[in-house]
Amino acid sequence: MTSAAARPPTASYRLQLQPGFTFDDARRAVPYLAALGVSHLHLSPLLEAAPGSTHGYDTVDHGRVSEQLGGEGALRALAAQAHDHGLGLIADVVPNHMALPVPERLNGPLWEVLRNGPDDPHAAWFDVDWTSQRGPVDAPERGRLLLPLLGDRLGAVLDQLAVDGEVLRYHEHAFPLRPGTAGLALPELLARQWYRLAWWKLADEQLNYRRFFTVNELIAVRPEVPEVFEATHGVLLRLHREGVLDGFRIDHPDGLADPRGYLRRLAEASGGAYTVVEKILTGEERLPADWPCAGTTGYDALRRIDGVLTDRRGAERLAAAYRRDVGEPLDAAGSGRAGRAEMVAPGGALSAETARLARLVGRICAEGPELADHSPLAVRRALEGLLTGYPVYRPYVVPGEPAPPEAVAALAAPEGASDTERLVRELALGRLGRSAARDEFCLRFGQTASAVAAKGVEDTAFYRFNALLSLNEVGGLPERPGVSPEAFHAWCAEQEREWPGGMTALSTHDTKRSADARARLAVLAELPEVWAAECAAWTSAAGPCPDRSSAWLLWQTLVAAWPLPVERLVGVLVKSAREAKLRTSWKEPDEGFEGRLTRYARGAAADPVLGPRIAGFVRLLEPFARVNSLSAALLHLLAPGVPDVFQGGEEPLYTLVDPDNRAPVDLGALAVRLADSPEPRPGDLAREKLHLTAAALRLRRAGPLGSYRPVAAQGPAAEHLVAFGRGERVLAAATRLPYGLHRAGGWRDTAVELPTGRWTDLLTGRHFVGGPVELSYLFQQSPVALLSEGA
Repeated sequence: MTSAAARPPTASYRLQLQPGFTFDDARRAVPYLAALGVSHLHLSPLLEAAPGSTHGYDTVDHGRVSEQLGGEGALRALAAQAHDHGLGLIADVVPNHMALPVPERLNGPLWEVLRNGPDDPHAAWFDVDWTSQRGPVDAPERGRLLLPLLGDRLGAVLDQLAVDGEVLRYHEHAFPLRPGTAGLALPELLARQWYRLAWWKLADEQLNYRRFFTVNELIAVRPEVPEVFEATHGVLLRLHREGVLDGFRIDHPDGLADPRGYLRRLAEASGGAYTVVEKILTGEERLPADWPCAGTTGYDALRRIDGVLTDRRGAERLAAAYRRDVGEPLDAAGSGRAGRAEMVAPGGALSAETARLARLVGRICAEGPELADHSPLAVRRALEGLLTGYPVYRPYVVPGEPAPPEAVAALAAPEGASDTERLVRELALGRLGRSAARDEFCLRFGQTASAVAAKGVEDTAFYRFNALLSLNEVGGLPERPGVSPEAFHAWCAEQEREWPGGMTALSTHDTKRSADARARLAVLAELPEVWAAECAAWTSAAGPCPDRSSAWLLWQTLVAAWPLPVERLVGVLVKSAREAKLRTSWKEPDEGFEGRLTRYARGAAADPVLGPRIAGFVRLLEPFARVNSLSAALLHLLAPGVPDVFQGGEEPLYTLVDPDNRAPVDLGALAVRLADSPEPRPGDLAREKLHLTAAALRLRRAGPLGSYRPVAAQGPAAEHLVAFGRGERVLAAATRLPYGLHRAGGWRDTAVELPTGRWTDLLTGRHFVGGPVELSYLFQQSPVALLSEGA
């Protein structure tokens, strides 16, 4: 059998490793995953993370494989088992940040920096603005690191601080003492440390280290520094050289100072290993062509697949109904802009990051008289406006190189812009000469812009604008719902031409709702008036909701994941309300509102009349949701790219936002069902989806599928077909907008032309011959078909 490392992936399977699902558990699942048909296992982060981590993105030690997952020996055993079955391993790499853990000693490099300050050799690891916080009383010019983790203002918790030898303790926290300070009285001792302990609520305005988005517990590292790259990637690169790992998935490349430079260094160090990047592309944005990688992790595919199965006009009617009912003056795009603006405003969640950019501009203006006399307030306002209005995640400007055309267009000063606005835009484009401060601003602007986009849109607006929740996914454009079949085909052709090795995805550890949950919700766009009337009836039965927008969220969440245990429901509602930041928030939780919302949800879920009515409506949706689930799976598995199957997604999966979607999956039970599965009966969605997934994955693994070509139907229902060929011997056909198709009377006289030959549907075993085939006959047993010529 060909070595897995010697061939590119045909399909991958994402496993969420955690203490409840270790390397040994993954090893035991290898025979099943090989039988399913994937070529590679896609593993969540492997290095030592904070104790109990269920995701692994909070790395504490880059020097060893996670002992919580079983250690390096168990990883090697997993790799050996995988390679014996012809499978490779793709590892998730977290280059942007590591944990600021509790206790802090777990992060060894950071511990040394806290002890020794900015002159410690490890200080270069962390992205800290040492100039923004006055240093210890005996070295005020050196600066210190702000640690905003106290439960109240410092004066209110002094009695909760205690010196224990060479360590300062605060509850479960522990901090190293600067050498020579252990015997000092507490006030003087605090004043002489290289860190400043502060109330946690000060972080958004005063934080002086870059973090992952707004998560204070994840401190940014700097892999652009060669020794930091080597230290943080050494174990993973060694495991690749030794044949344990076969490829890499790069988490959040937009947080890096120079993503392209990072990828070039990684490609050189790994000998060009298969690498994909978690790059979020907005709208028609394209992955930079000069990035040395195979492509993205697949959110761009998710939007196209969901989009081609979503009724655009119906979604727009739902949005209009939502705005009328809630009294929302903003559309989805306006909600996104408002979310961004709130992030960067004084006191906003990314106010400290915006202030850091403003300080850099101040330093730049002091470098020469030609840039002098710009008001700090005007600089801050210019930055806020630019970060609010930037159309995609970030620009990719490298100091000393011409700015990419996309960045030039996005950063061009509008007519009437002030001199300060023009200054800020030119600095972001790297056009005003070179200096350390100018280069830093150019790179840091991109990092900050990506955080503003992620937190302002996906983690704020997407929790506020609840018209149709299936649109509110990473990389989504709820203001532009739906994708035409022509646009879908055009994207697929481009994907095949430009990024044939890029991943495609439908569910991930970061999707707010799994693919099958979204498939149910997509049906609502086809019957907006029916759904609006049903919602009104449910609200009438349950009584007035504490918040109208939350009512839309509640009812759609119940539909998406029905039957839904009430604790899961309540957890999603409270998290969503806090992320929306309108009636409550993580920073300022409103216990009264959250209590009212929770009681309302519990009452609705327990209502003896309402529960059966919700169940009945879900049953009404189910035939059409089944079509959407199978169609999405077929398009995902057969379209250009490398399909990445999220754990458990080979069967219907109705999970919600994390942590709901990260629980371990019983792969042993799936293995039994795959081995014992008879031919699926129409309507048995679990067996149908598992059978479809295995058939498509095995077809992919058997050999290249061939070039992509759109296939059109002829007849009155032609718009309800999305189909394409892969080479001359494979044809995939799926049904779209099934409720509308049903309302219009079905396929009627609509047909598709099969090329000459004898074709077998790998999903049903039925045979067809070349020539026109009525779609009512093709889809007699299933709403999708996977035809292979000569099989």
